[in-house]
Amino acid sequence: MSSSDVQRSLETLDLPVDVTAERQVLGILIKHPSLVDQVVDRLRPAHFMDLGHRRIYEIILDLYHGQGRISYTQVYNRLVAEGVASPADLLIALTESFVSLSELEPCVEILIRQEGLRRIIKACDTIKAMALDPKLEDLTGLQARAQELIFAATQSNGGAENEIKNLLEVLSQCYLNLLKRREGLEDAYGLSVRFPSIDGMTTGFKKGDLIILAARPSMGKTALLLNMVTNVAKRGIPVLVFSLEMDAEQLGDRIVLSELFTYKEGDRQAVTSYEYQTKLSDEQFQLTQKVFNDLYHLPISIVDKRGLTVAEIRAKARRFKAENPALGLIAIDYLQLIKPPGNTNRSWALIVGEMVRELRDLAGELDVPLILCSQLNRGVESRENKRPMMSDLRDSGNIEEFADVVMFLYRDDYYYPELAREKGTEGLAEVIFAKQRKGATGVVQLRFIKEYTRFIEETKRQEVNHALR
Repeated sequence: MSSSDVQRSLETLDLPVDVTAERQVLGILIKHPSLVDQVVDRLRPAHFMDLGHRRIYEIILDLYHGQGRISYTQVYNRLVAEGVASPADLLIALTESFVSLSELEPCVEILIRQEGLRRIIKACDTIKAMALDPKLEDLTGLQARAQELIFAATQSNGGAENEIKNLLEVLSQCYLNLLKRREGLEDAYGLSVRFPSIDGMTTGFKKGDLIILAARPSMGKTALLLNMVTNVAKRGIPVLVFSLEMDAEQLGDRIVLSELFTYKEGDRQAVTSYEYQTKLSDEQFQLTQKVFNDLYHLPISIVDKRGLTVAEIRAKARRFKAENPALGLIAIDYLQLIKPPGNTNRSWALIVGEMVRELRDLAGELDVPLILCSQLNRGVESRENKRPMMSDLRDSGNIEEFADVVMFLYRDDYYYPELAREKGTEGLAEVIFAKQRKGATGVVQLRFIKEYTRFIEETKRQEVNHALR
């Protein structure tokens, strides 16, 4: 087939292609093989639409990775060994297309751009075919798959990030972070949740990290999660919350009630939780209206659909990120309510582990911290010391493996209310950092105001000596 025939056959595919640019790139690389170093991290075989060109580039890469040197003769001998017809004519056509070394970079950019366009077109064609399938029943599944395909097609530009950083670059960024911390700027290292004790332990939640917040039921993990979410959103940082148990209105009421606590004066409660949920006086109503007005502008978005799969969570998060590039935090309440994928014979523990791994990958993909609430198993209840341990993570030890941070929430007064009243430790909560991939483990104390579902800093910081097991 002549070159003109190749051009025409490719054009019939109705896909963006530039055969001339393909020839020029290959011609330059064959005549000047040292230039492979400049393109190997950006250019893949898929960037070549002509199958012959693609195979030649594969041979070039194979020689590059295997022997570290490339020559015209080596490429020719490989083509002969593979039975390619008239390899000399093929290579001569490529080398004759060589114009100037300055053409390499523009031609590479053309190939990368066109491959990106082809990827989008193919994703759209796939979505169209699935949508027109007469056997289609699961619309939600189709929407999730469509989001996944479009996201994958638009996120990759065919190149690669610069994964090699010299020490000067690393230390320069470290120095900038130091200056920010010195100037008191928040989030100089990680995302602050405005609980000084927690921020002090973590130096902020890091982008791409999976944070597990685990506790037994009624310990207050949802309350703590919402408190952190609200604190982040108060700084104008968008937050996406997946609530798989409570509906959005329930979460909204909790946020309002938590903020009403700030108007408590000494022992006098401006608005009690009971009054908020029953009937308010005119003065209390005006105060509550003020809280509503203060909260209206917070960039908190809530998905309250039950029975979501990880794939659906991923699709919704990707779409939200595309629409809100400044997304700073994702929160999911909670792990055990995520719907597992169908048609699997694997154990539940392995399924849970896979879901946790996928959520960590999602955090890395979207470059945000992801807080995932989780239940603890009942083994806690049978021990005298009921403080959680790693083995208490319900359903899977893989949770510990894939998590970057594991936080346990524990309140003594939940199990021993009378003793707590005697000791004056009612509401005293321990946030146990059992794992930190990038920091120390330990325990910090908060105070839980149950009536307002509100956590506050424990003003009297007493050291907690309970050892983690």
